[in-house]
Amino acid sequence: MKKTNLFIALLAAMVLLLAACGSNEGASTEPAKKESTETPAAEDQAEETASGEGPTYPMTVAPTVASVEGEEALINFDDVEFEKMPEKIAVFDYGFLDTLDALGVEGIEGVAQDSSLPAHLEKYASDEYTNVGGLKEPLLEDLAEMAPDVIFISGRQSAFYEELKEIAPVVFIGTSDNDYWNTFLSSVDLAAKMFGKEEEAEEYVGKIDSALEEIKALAGNYETSLVTMYNEGKLSGFAKESRYGYIYDVYGFNPATDDIESTSHGSNFGFEAILEINPQVLFVIDRTAAVGGDSKIETDMENDIIKKTDAYTNEKIVYLDGPLWYLGGGGLQAELAKIEEVLAELK
Repeated sequence: MKKTNLFIALLAAMVLLLAACGSNEGASTEPAKKESTETPAAEDQAEETASGEGPTYPMTVAPTVASVEGEEALINFDDVEFEKMPEKIAVFDYGFLDTLDALGVEGIEGVAQDSSLPAHLEKYASDEYTNVGGLKEPLLEDLAEMAPDVIFISGRQSAFYEELKEIAPVVFIGTSDNDYWNTFLSSVDLAAKMFGKEEEAEEYVGKIDSALEEIKALAGNYETSLVTMYNEGKLSGFAKESRYGYIYDVYGFNPATDDIESTSHGSNFGFEAILEINPQVLFVIDRTAAVGGDSKIETDMENDIIKKTDAYTNEKIVYLDGPLWYLGGGGLQAELAKIEEVLAELK
């Protein structure tokens, strides 16, 4: 009787064991995945943030320059808080337009279609883009009708800063005369971070850095240089602390003199002063051509006085493209083109 009871107990245990094995067949050893409650867009954004790709919003954007001197008072520029990446962009500054274009940023819809638009940005003069005015005269009503998500301005539009802020968030992306190169790089960094173009920006800045190494080596062949601007027969000279001081500081050319007043438009400079300084390399920016005037730069420059200089004798008067240097600077493509122009002229 005891043996029978033991046999029945063992049989029952085997049945229970077989039943348990059958219920676990095909089960995963990984933890169960919870069903996501996020939308596909939210999941994509979370993936981008986790992998370090794409911009992270909300984002606070600071101006490249905190303030500029206006006609009546100092104009201070605000930091701007963006909840999401701007999709409809208006740009007044050609340098920043150049950078956005180089990085492949989408959403550019409003452009200052001034007559001085640089040649490499001519596509933005088409009817595909809204004309938001000239460099110094924004079309406020047209801009308001466009309803951009952001407006990028620089010094030439600073007088309209308060009015533009009533239309859309305004970001100041201008360069500083006494720190041009670093403020230019700041504007590139700003564009890259706002629109998720860090990789593209790094690649383009790498090209510029390579070109800079080449021009620094070339600059070492000359002991003295002078940067000037031609404007309807008159000249102005630029110091190291001026808007074109990067030719000395960044390109590596030695200034022929430090006795030049640092101003935005240069210090008045006569032909006799150039002969007295007698630079080995003379850079001349054609402002007359930049603003659409009838330039006679070579006729005016190559007079009997200038012909006595070392720069003329050694054929080292470098006539720089006016629109590029006077109006188109501050952008990735323009800054690389400037270096390449100097290299081509002096090699």
